[in-house]
Amino acid sequence: MLNRAALIVRPKQPFLDWAASLDDSGLVPDVAGEPTVYLIPEFESDEDGRLVLKHVYAEIFERELDGWHTDPSAWPQKRDFKTFQEWFSIDLHAVVEDLMDDVLVDDDLDG
Repeated sequence: MLNRAALIVRPKQPFLDWAASLDDSGLVPDVAGEPTVYLIPEFESDEDGRLVLKHVYAEIFERELDGWHTDPSAWPQKRDFKTFQEWFSIDLHAVVEDLMDDVLVDDDLDG
């Protein structure tokens, strides 16, 4: 078991509307597609999980926006916790099991 929890993020309609507004191609994120899973600090209770979420939401919000459009000038100006909750469906999971025998590697730290 890892000393991490998991946060699964899926876009809601406001994110889809923003994505669609960027061009007229009609392309929007696939809500039924594979969601993003973030490893976050572990927590013991739902209240602790909410505190962790409040600590990490801003970075996750920006990563999700950047995943769709890399120009920050096109991102919404209002990116507070309330807006994050309106734009994304969030699932918190306190238990993360690692079934692999090999070492966990962070690709961002390599090279």
